[in-house]
Amino acid sequence: MPVATVSTLAVPGASLYYEVRGTGHVLLLIGGGIYDAAALAPLADLLADRWTVVTYDRRGNSRSPLTGPSAPQDVEAHVDDAHRLLLALGDERPAAVFGNSSGAQIALGLTAQHPDQVRIVVAHEPPVFALLGDAAHWEDVLDEVAAVCAIDGPDAAMAVFGDAVGRGEDAAGAASPVDVPPEVAAMLARFAANTAYFVEHEVPVFGRWVPDLAALRNDGVRVVPAVGADSEGEPPHRAGQAVAALLGVDALVLPGGHGGFGTHTARFAEVLRQVLS
Repeated sequence: MPVATVSTLAVPGASLYYEVRGTGHVLLLIGGGIYDAAALAPLADLLADRWTVVTYDRRGNSRSPLTGPSAPQDVEAHVDDAHRLLLALGDERPAAVFGNSSGAQIALGLTAQHPDQVRIVVAHEPPVFALLGDAAHWEDVLDEVAAVCAIDGPDAAMAVFGDAVGRGEDAAGAASPVDVPPEVAAMLARFAANTAYFVEHEVPVFGRWVPDLAALRNDGVRVVPAVGADSEGEPPHRAGQAVAALLGVDALVLPGGHGGFGTHTARFAEVLRQVLS
C-alpha cells in the first residue's frame, strides 16, 4: 500500500488535516457527512498508482479543528478550503475531483467557482434537495432537524434526518464493532464525535444549497453527476439524477449505494479509473 504523507494547511477559520498518496496529476477526494480522510483511504490507496491522490478532513471534522466557535457551516467556506488546498499542492495542472454526498456539493461549488483548477469532477449523490419535486417537504425536514437538535440534542436530530433519507442509522455511520483494530476504533470514535457537528451545523445549510448550474454548463469542465446502483429511490440518488437532467447529461452509475466507495471499494475504484482517464 502507498505511504501517505500527512500535512496541515491553515485556512481562514480552520486548520485542515490532509494526506497525499502517489504521483502524477492531482486527484482530490472530498468526503461528506461525518466522514474524514480515513474513510476514503482505501479508495485512495487503489488510485494512487496513477494519480497524486489527496484526501482531507473537512473543517470542523476530526483532525481539522475550527479556530473559532462552532457555527452553521457556509458551503462557500468549504469550497474555498478545497480551492486553497489545491493551490497549496503546487500543481498548476487542473485536478480531477471526486466528491461524495456533501463532498459532492463542495466539488460542484469548486468547479463552478474555480474552473481553472478542475479538469473533471465526479459528483456522487449530492444532496441538493431543493432540486427535487418534493423540495417543500425537504424544507420541512430541515426545519424539523434544526428544531429537534435545539430541543432534544443531536442524536434525536440525527434519527429524524436518518429516517427522512431512508437509511436510519446509516446516516450517522454504523455502530462501532466490539473488536476492531485500534486505528479503526479511533476512526469510528472520530465519526461519532463528528455526528453532532454534522447534524447541528451542516445538515440545515447544505440541505438547502444549490449549485450554480449555469456556470457548470458553461465553464468547460467535464461534470459527471453520479448515483449508486443500490440506492435508487433514496433522496440523494434522486438529487444526483436531477443534477444530471438539468445539466443535460446521463448520471454515472457507481457500485453500491450512497457509501459505495467504502462497501464496494475495488469495483468503485475501477469505474472511477475508467471515467477519470
